[in-house]
Amino acid sequence: MLTHDIGRACVGHVKHLGILAHSVEGASLCFRAFCQEGFRELGPHEHPDVTLDCIAMGRSMPAWDAGDYASIRATLGVSVQRLTLAGADFFVCPDNTAHMALEHPGEELAIPGLHIAEVVADQAARNGYGRVGVLGTKYLMDGPVYRRAFASRGIAAEVPDEQDRHLINKVIFDELVNGEFSLSSREEYVRIIEKLAARGCDAVALVCTEIPLLVTPDVSPLPTLDSTRLLARAAFDVAIGRRPFPTWRGGPIAD
Repeated sequence: MLTHDIGRACVGHVKHLGILAHSVEGASLCFRAFCQEGFRELGPHEHPDVTLDCIAMGRSMPAWDAGDYASIRATLGVSVQRLTLAGADFFVCPDNTAHMALEHPGEELAIPGLHIAEVVADQAARNGYGRVGVLGTKYLMDGPVYRRAFASRGIAAEVPDEQDRHLINKVIFDELVNGEFSLSSREEYVRIIEKLAARGCDAVALVCTEIPLLVTPDVSPLPTLDSTRLLARAAFDVAIGRRPFPTWRGGPIAD
């Protein structure tokens, strides 16, 4: 089917995407990437409807430090409800760490969503990777989200050593979420990826959604799994009916 035929076939059947933002830069990149998928496949200026909702991340930072996932989940749930009222059929959250809270037990979210770690791990499995380095916030690197997602597909997850995890986290919160992308930080991330390669990793998952803006495939010593753009592409495929409609409404993921 030609590109414009796809566009005509989708009229009246496309789904409305809601983007649940937690950090600004990652959500903005996901929004752009989703729309660009439409431009490529549906024609100039065409993409499925998309709405973005963002409650400032600063309101949740004390809860992150306290490990109060129930509170964070409640805040994120408000955004999901607002996306529902805006007409969204399903949501994505382009913030990997936020999925630690979204996986926390609680009432079902108002609409179903794609789980970012499932999207990334599926791609890693399709690519045949066996050991993947994980770069993200300290909460995520120390947490179970990606260990579980990769392990369920027979893939080992490796994280940097403690000192490097501290550096990665500091760069994320001092620079990346504020739209700052420095050469010195890029060099440090490349150094860390080289160490992961020496430990036997055959790919690196960039699972803070701002990291792909700092570490691009052309500078990475390992193939990259760009969580932001993978999520945007998966969301586009759901919106046009090429990927099954999600059923997850928060809570633990069953392996």
